[in-house]
Amino acid sequence: MKTITFITLFIIASFNAMAENTAIKQLIREYQLDTKSAGSAEKGRLLWNKKFTGKPPFTERSCQTCHNSNLKQQGQHIRTKKTIEALAPSVNPKSLSDLKKIKKWLKRNCKWTIGRECTADEKNHLLTFLKQQ
Repeated sequence: MKTITFITLFIIASFNAMAENTAIKQLIREYQLDTKSAGSAEKGRLLWNKKFTGKPPFTERSCQTCHNSNLKQQGQHIRTKKTIEALAPSVNPKSLSDLKKIKKWLKRNCKWTIGRECTADEKNHLLTFLKQQ
């Protein structure tokens, strides 16, 4: 019985990992077609860490403001103080597994952090960076 349970859990974990890979790979391909360039994890890392000016009381913002500098750890929403699950696919395969949610959160978070929607090039770099975490 334990063997069957282990095999079932392994299959579920493998399916979840494949779903994550499929969604993020599909979006990266989409953005690469738009920009005609490969994503750069280094450019994504730099954008992730870059500080932007925002409106008071949060006058300085970056992706780290809510998500944490270590993507393998939980973050915390700066306004609501709600916990944000780890974004790194290596510790949270669900975080980048839904195409619609990835697009929604990229749009929302870019607007808040940068003050505008991210370009396809920026999204390409960010997702390439996040995929490696």
